[in-house]
Amino acid sequence: MRNGNRAASAPWIRTRLRTAPGAAVALAALVLVTAFLAAAFPRAVDAYETKGVRHDIGSADAGRSTVEVSRPQPGLELPQTQREAAARSPELSRVGGALLKALPAPLRADTPSVAYGIRTLKPVLATEPWLPRPDTVPPQLSYTAQTGLKKHARLVSGAWPTTPAAVTSTSRAVQGTVTEETAAELNIKVGSTLQLPTAVGEPLTVTITGLVAPRDPRGSYWSADPLLRTPSLIPDPASPFPQNYWTGTVLLAEDAGPALLNTATEPTLFWRIPPDASALTGPDGARLTAVIASLESGPGLLTVREIAGDTAVVATGLGHIVEANARMRDAISPVIAVAALGIGSVAAVVLVMTGALIAARRKAELALMRSRGGSLRGIGGRLLAETAVTVLPASALGLLLAVLLVGEGRWWPAALAATGVGLLVCVALPLRTTLQHIRPTLHGAREDMVSARPSRRRTVAELTLLVLAVGAVTALRRRGTSAGGGTDLLVSGAPVLVALIAALVLVRLYPLPLRLAARPMARLRGAIGFLSLARAGRSSAGGALPLLALLLALATAAFGGSVIAGIGDARDDAALAAVGADARISGKSERATLPGKLVRTASDLDGVRGAAPLRVEFGVTMPETAAGGNGADGSGTDERVTDTGSGADTGGGDAAGARATTMVGVDPASYTRLARATGLPDFPSSLLKATGPSAPLPEGAKSGPERVLPVIASPAVAARLGKEQHAVDTLSGDFKVQVVGTVERVASLTSTNFLIVNSASLEQKAPTALLLTGAPDPGELRAAADKSGEESVVQLRSEERARYVNTPMQAGAERIYLAAVAAGAGYALLAVLLSLLQTAPERKTLLARLRTMGLTTGQGRRLLAFEATPQALLAAGGGLLTGWATIALLSPGIDLVPLALAGVAGADTSPVTLRTDLWSLGLPAAGVVALAAAVAGVQAWWASRRGSITELRAGDSR
Repeated sequence: MRNGNRAASAPWIRTRLRTAPGAAVALAALVLVTAFLAAAFPRAVDAYETKGVRHDIGSADAGRSTVEVSRPQPGLELPQTQREAAARSPELSRVGGALLKALPAPLRADTPSVAYGIRTLKPVLATEPWLPRPDTVPPQLSYTAQTGLKKHARLVSGAWPTTPAAVTSTSRAVQGTVTEETAAELNIKVGSTLQLPTAVGEPLTVTITGLVAPRDPRGSYWSADPLLRTPSLIPDPASPFPQNYWTGTVLLAEDAGPALLNTATEPTLFWRIPPDASALTGPDGARLTAVIASLESGPGLLTVREIAGDTAVVATGLGHIVEANARMRDAISPVIAVAALGIGSVAAVVLVMTGALIAARRKAELALMRSRGGSLRGIGGRLLAETAVTVLPASALGLLLAVLLVGEGRWWPAALAATGVGLLVCVALPLRTTLQHIRPTLHGAREDMVSARPSRRRTVAELTLLVLAVGAVTALRRRGTSAGGGTDLLVSGAPVLVALIAALVLVRLYPLPLRLAARPMARLRGAIGFLSLARAGRSSAGGALPLLALLLALATAAFGGSVIAGIGDARDDAALAAVGADARISGKSERATLPGKLVRTASDLDGVRGAAPLRVEFGVTMPETAAGGNGADGSGTDERVTDTGSGADTGGGDAAGARATTMVGVDPASYTRLARATGLPDFPSSLLKATGPSAPLPEGAKSGPERVLPVIASPAVAARLGKEQHAVDTLSGDFKVQVVGTVERVASLTSTNFLIVNSASLEQKAPTALLLTGAPDPGELRAAADKSGEESVVQLRSEERARYVNTPMQAGAERIYLAAVAAGAGYALLAVLLSLLQTAPERKTLLARLRTMGLTTGQGRRLLAFEATPQALLAAGGGLLTGWATIALLSPGIDLVPLALAGVAGADTSPVTLRTDLWSLGLPAAGVVALAAAVAGVQAWWASRRGSITELRAGDSR
């Protein structure tokens, strides 16, 4: 300017933010939420993986998780004083401290629970006459002298064992102690003496000076070797007859270890190092597995031997625990990746839609700048600056919230995700806006979808995506979501590709019904129908981008909801298979029967809707002719009995398993009612009617082999027996059986080999189990069982069901899918809102013009509602079809067992396939239609409150 003065001008960014503060705040809020979700996802995955590995290590038996370094006693070629010094506490502690320092990361020791000492590897036969001898077999005792006894136990009676004088290998008297449980079972008292034979001379005498109780009975100090705490009655493997004997451990004074060197018990030096899992994280699993392998048979073992001796060995089950955790993580990760890619794609499309909305609102402004000589670089730079001012702080705030609210996770994946969200918005908005103004334009042509013709490039792109989607779905059906133990992004992104193809196809097909419907509407007298169809065809709200966002969101929500529903159904089925009904009372052993009074009392309790007594007999021998697998049709199977519901597997081998089955005696009427109530396969009760040769036996009468009982069999047993009569010998009587029907499952059994008979036709009718339906009070049920006078077991389906939700990894993955469903539904509704807001100014202007021509308020509301209906119905219907097709296509390749049942002992681990959940399909789709109608109604109401002049004077908006 003249005189060196520059013209005063307001800063561009401040001016823009003051001009449209609402749009800036809305964009910042959307980026904030999206950045929070993007940053929270990797942290949530890290969190449940971290909690999972800590839970698995912490809940594992200490005998498996403890790292134990051991070596035989010092060699006989060494001087006696050197051998004795190696077995004393100072040397053991020195070696133990060096071992702790040498532990490679990430393995860390639970230092307060570390124990060192010397123990007898070979149990000693205790011949003292006052010790218990079940089956006339004397007990066998082990002896150990380890550090930390006073710290981990409290003295109950007597005194702590001490070493008044230095103990050597020639000592013949030491002091010891036992736990209360050991003393109670083995009749040990304060002052009792035990003798150990020595290699030369008199035996070693151990005097019990006191009784102790563990401070933490479940801690690794006492649980690494359970015999330290509790004695065990075990069978004698050398006896040809079933004989049991007691075994336990006596704790010697801490420095009494040298006395064991002269005994014939194979004394062994040991260092027990329990792991500290509090600092472990999920990503540490692979490193921990490698470290443990190195300690067991690698460079780590060489380091251990340099410290503890050349004969030292390392034994631990920690590696198996970590590997099992890794297998579950690898099985869950690909399924989680499906949800992550789906929600990520929806969020990206919604952000791009937001940019499109902003670009459409500022199209006239930027076209004016371009026509007056503004460069694309200058316009794009200004747009980038004003976008970054609001987007980058919002992304940072979203990252901060994710870090604060979701703990136990790495920060850099979350930072990358939040940064990606910010960069996407900062790049997409200026790029999309500037590309529309490469050439200065005046008023453009009508964007009428009815007359739009797709280009060749678009056709090629759609065909390419179609091929990719078909390949991804085919791969997923063949190999599941996991490929080679990892996550295949193409396979996990199959639902996204299916939704993308559906969106492109529906956009191409969308003009056809509009074109067909517009012709008859044009002949009608009313203008509302024709105008609504014309507006729906011309509006850009029905373009590919909004429809893609809706289909992706609805498909992802349907997929996530179906995963959650499948998990719940799998757990319900597993609980039903384990219990058999809502509640079950059974005897303590397989053959124990229930008193009749207990059956009547339990059946009459409040909340019980139905009761079915069962007589279950395991190990029923099949006839020789049927056991060979030749049925009536010459086909058969050779399946082993795998029932573990109430008894052990009766099959001792292939032949024995083929000949063994389970017989279930039922009351046909009550059992079929129970089967219908619980959803189990039922059968006509008349098939097992006790008439003719199967009529009920009088009390005390014997069953004869000429009696023929109709039976319902499993398919495997029916294939072996055929239609002929076969004689069977059971504890309930001897009779012949003839198959009259088959069912796939029977209540309370997981075996696939069973026979169902009418219990009234058996010689022994007393039930061994009682199944109940309804909601009986657990306390009353257990009280009734306790009052019966017989030992019984009460199982509840609800309690069994609760066992399947305690694993942190499963619970965390399930929460992620719940969040995926909620986020998918939210983004779907946001996509509808954005698509309608993009054309809101046009609709307001249209209503203002039509009101000047006599359009009433009611007609205006109907016009906007009818205009929004085609796009809403297209999105909702397309979402339903896409979600259903995605689940139907992908369900054969997805097994939900790792999410539903893995890690629960005794759970049925048969494959759990994905199924369609109607609520997850219908609710989001209905929400789309409802929101579209609500927005149209609100717009019509708001437009009616403002005068036509107010809208029309703003300019001729097209």
